[in-house]
Amino acid sequence: MSKKTYDGYRSYSYLAGGEDYPDIPLAKDTGRVPSAKVQLSDAEEKRARAILDGSHIVSMHDHTSIFPEDMGRVLEQRRTGRDATGYAGLAISDTDIVFENFMDGTATITSNKGWKWDDILFDLGMRFSDIDHQGMVYIATTYLDLEPAKAAGRIAFVPWLEAATAIENEIDRVDVLYGFGVRGMGITYSEANALGSGLRETNDSGLSDLGRAVVKRMNRLGMTIDIAHCGDRTGLEVIASSEQPITITHAGARSVWPSRRMKDDETLKALAAKGGVIGIEAAPHTTQVKGRPHDLEAVMAHVEYCVDLVGVDHVGLGPDTLFGDHVGLHGAFAQQLSLAAIRDSGPQYTPVTYVDGMENPGEAMRNAVRWLVKRGYTDTDIVKIAGGNALRVLRETWAM
Repeated sequence: MSKKTYDGYRSYSYLAGGEDYPDIPLAKDTGRVPSAKVQLSDAEEKRARAILDGSHIVSMHDHTSIFPEDMGRVLEQRRTGRDATGYAGLAISDTDIVFENFMDGTATITSNKGWKWDDILFDLGMRFSDIDHQGMVYIATTYLDLEPAKAAGRIAFVPWLEAATAIENEIDRVDVLYGFGVRGMGITYSEANALGSGLRETNDSGLSDLGRAVVKRMNRLGMTIDIAHCGDRTGLEVIASSEQPITITHAGARSVWPSRRMKDDETLKALAAKGGVIGIEAAPHTTQVKGRPHDLEAVMAHVEYCVDLVGVDHVGLGPDTLFGDHVGLHGAFAQQLSLAAIRDSGPQYTPVTYVDGMENPGEAMRNAVRWLVKRGYTDTDIVKIAGGNALRVLRETWAM
């Protein structure tokens, strides 16, 4: 296992916990739960290590922050607006580039306000401030910024937002977000906004005129578009409206697991025809397979389906993991905003306490690569799925 240039830094260690900010005990970012490792032969182990050491490994969607050890305090922790980054966990991750979702809509969940402009700017500033106090992680805002990550033993964070809701009806706020470093953004979250409909809505009215203007502005700025949480009609209209390839950074195949959180074949084919990439996610109880627990095998079944459907050039990995009890987090948030309605919109399933093999950002990408090696994928195809396809989309959509 390769390690990054981690110096033992912990978030906000330059401040005094309990004096400068509430000192809420956080979960472990390494070894929190036992997790299965894909067993390989000596030859397979050598292949996997060569890929992990020789190619940029890219997570298309993760939340690298650490949540409280006691999930009963998660809403208290969210009110502080001070997320800690799991540097120790990232140091053993083998991941070189992360589409980091700095503001995922949960900071204001206790007030049911959803996405607010001030919250996003606060979150970006707070996280950037902490990142500037350590040396392993850095912010990447141009394609050339990504190149040095692996050779330097560092991790490049690509600032990303899951939805454009906070711009309200002010299109120039997209430019402001770009100026703050944001390089990828979803059009909607699961709820509708002024741009279009999210996957949670009963009626999908499609992409609005403002939404079409935002798509055009993002194309011109060089900001990658994401439809992971869009409703089906809205997502298809975003694909049709964009002049550039787009992403579905974290989802799966509805033909494998019939939930609204997954994407249908029509959307996946349209995405691929435009040159885009889907990142297969692993958040608990999302990318499932009927008749088995939600684990690494289930997640990778969605990878295999999408490769067969649209080709290996259009599939990546967007684990959507975090450091802490992800299932407990979903439970806490569901009580506030009834988010369970989306995760439970598919068939009945047996709940898991965590997704074995893809529990956190420290293991998800490495285990996925090991699984692909075990399954007999070629080195070329593994490199594409593990990062090459995501990098191509950034190269084609970003201003150089």
